[in-house]
Amino acid sequence: MKKITAVYAGTFDPLTNGHLDVIKRASDIFDKVIVAIAVNPAKLPVFTVEERLGMIKGATGRIKNVEADHFEGLLVKYAKRKKASVIVRGLRAISDFEYEFQLSLTNKKLSPDINTVFLMPNEKYTYLNSSLVRELAFYDSNITEFVPPNVLKVLKKKFKKN
Repeated sequence: MKKITAVYAGTFDPLTNGHLDVIKRASDIFDKVIVAIAVNPAKLPVFTVEERLGMIKGATGRIKNVEADHFEGLLVKYAKRKKASVIVRGLRAISDFEYEFQLSLTNKKLSPDINTVFLMPNEKYTYLNSSLVRELAFYDSNITEFVPPNVLKVLKKKFKKN
């Protein structure tokens, strides 16, 4: 039987419970899931790659078929290097679909042997994104239901009021 490796890529700045929900769903479907931080020079993340890797590993450590990594460049090239045949994308709302659909078609054109699978997080996370979480954390709001406990600690430390 063929083993299927999937890549779930994003900036994860920081990892949210919505991301974690998609990771758990993907881990139930695929033999191996690589949660890959996309390093994009055009974006200015709040957290370093090492901090984000730590947050991902801390939140997914008990899921045996999940690993964390990072890459620069095109996702399909990274997926090929990792021998992944699937790219996982999370869809929160209809507004995400058009962009993700374009990306999926472009990736298919570049690499016909790699498929994109869209997974929706639990409905309680459909409005949630990393930017919102960062802003709430900056203003010292209660975000315990939005992020895993290890991520909460990192956010509190990062945005600690002096």
